[in-house]
Amino acid sequence: MSLNSTPSGERIHIGIFGRRNAGKSSVINALTGQNLAIVSDVLGTTTDPVQKAMELLPLGPVVMIDTPGLDDEGELGELRIRKAYQMLNKSDIALLIVDGSTGFTDEDLRILRRIIDKEIPYAVVLNKADLVSEEERAAVTGKYPFDGSQLMWVSAADGTNIRELKERIAELAPDEDNDKRIVGDLIGPDDLVVLVIPIDKAAPKGRLILPQQQTIRDILESDAAAVVVKENGLKEVFKSLDRKPSLVITDSQVFKRVAEETPAGIPFTSFSVLFSRYKGDLDMQVEGAHALDHLEDGDTILISEGCTHHRQCGDIGTEKLPAWIRKHSGKDVKFEFTSGTEFPMDLEQYRLIVHCGGCMLNEKEMKYRLKCAADAGIPMTNYGTAIAHMNGILDKSLEVFSR
Repeated sequence: MSLNSTPSGERIHIGIFGRRNAGKSSVINALTGQNLAIVSDVLGTTTDPVQKAMELLPLGPVVMIDTPGLDDEGELGELRIRKAYQMLNKSDIALLIVDGSTGFTDEDLRILRRIIDKEIPYAVVLNKADLVSEEERAAVTGKYPFDGSQLMWVSAADGTNIRELKERIAELAPDEDNDKRIVGDLIGPDDLVVLVIPIDKAAPKGRLILPQQQTIRDILESDAAAVVVKENGLKEVFKSLDRKPSLVITDSQVFKRVAEETPAGIPFTSFSVLFSRYKGDLDMQVEGAHALDHLEDGDTILISEGCTHHRQCGDIGTEKLPAWIRKHSGKDVKFEFTSGTEFPMDLEQYRLIVHCGGCMLNEKEMKYRLKCAADAGIPMTNYGTAIAHMNGILDKSLEVFSR
C-alpha cells in the first residue's frame, strides 16, 4: 500500500452484480474511464470476485468489486455464484447490472431481494440502452416489481447516462461518521502517547503494519505526540520522558510485558483492542474472551484473519495464539484457520471464534462476521481481547475507554 493511499478498509465498497455478459465489466470501465475489468463476449470471463481500489469522482476513494455472473453453470459455477453473494457482506453500495436488451430474469430478482433484505443502498442499472428502443425500454421497466426510482438506463458502449450514474452512486454513499476515531477521542492536544511496536522476524521489512500507521496518523490529527519504541526499550523511554504519557498502546503479542513495565496510573491498551472498538463490537468481543475459560477437550476454535500474508515461524495466528490458548485452557482443543475474504457460512461446528483486528476489512464486513457469530450463538473475540484476558489484564486494558 502506498503511503499516500487510503487503506482499502476505509474506502466505500461498491459491489457490481449481474448475469454473465450483462455488461458488469463494461460498466466498471465506463465509470472509471479505465480498462480495469476484462471485457469479453465469452460467458463467464470473470470467474472470481475482483477488487480494485481507485478514486471515483465525485465520491472519492472506493473499492470496485466485479463479481462472477449470477447465472453461471456447473459445480464451479455454483461456487462462483456463492462467492458473488458473499460480496454483499462487504458492499456499502450495490449496483445490479441488467442486460436491457433481454430484461429481468429470476437471477436478477433473486439477488435484488437479497440486496433489499440486507438494506444495502442500491441502483438497478439497465445496460445496453443504445440497443433498445424507447418502446422496448418501457416494456422492460414495466415488468420491474420493485421501486422504479432505483432504475437507470445506461450504455457502457457509448457513455449514455454514465455521468448520471456516478452522481447516483455518490448520492447512495453512506454518511461518513466523522466523529469515529481509532484513538483520537481518548486523548487531547499536547498529550503524549507511547506506542510499543516489536520488530521481529514476522514484522514486515521496511514498514509498519496498517493498524500502527493509522493509529499514529490519528494521534497526530489530535495534535498529540507519539513516541514509538520496541518492547525492549520501554523502561528506558519511561525514564527519559519529562512528563507522564496519557496512554500506552502496544502490539498484543507483548501485552503482558508492557502491562508489567507500565507504571501505575498510566492506562494501556493494544492496537487490536482499539480496532475491535473502531470496526466491530468491543463489548461483544470482550464477552467472547471469557469463553476461553470454558473450553473442553475436542472443541474446535476458528482463528480468522482479514488479510492474507506470508506465514513465518512464530506467526501469531497459526502458532502463538493456539499455543497460548492450549496453555490457558489446559485442554486438547483443535484449530481451523481462515484468511482474507474466506469466512465460513456454517459456524455451528466451532466453540469459539478468535478474529484479528480487521484492519484490512471494511466496517460492514467486520460487523457482518460478528452478526453471523451472534446469530449462530458462537462466542467471538479478537486477538487483543483474548490475549489480554489470558494474561489477566483485560479489565486494565479497557480502563481507558471509561475515563
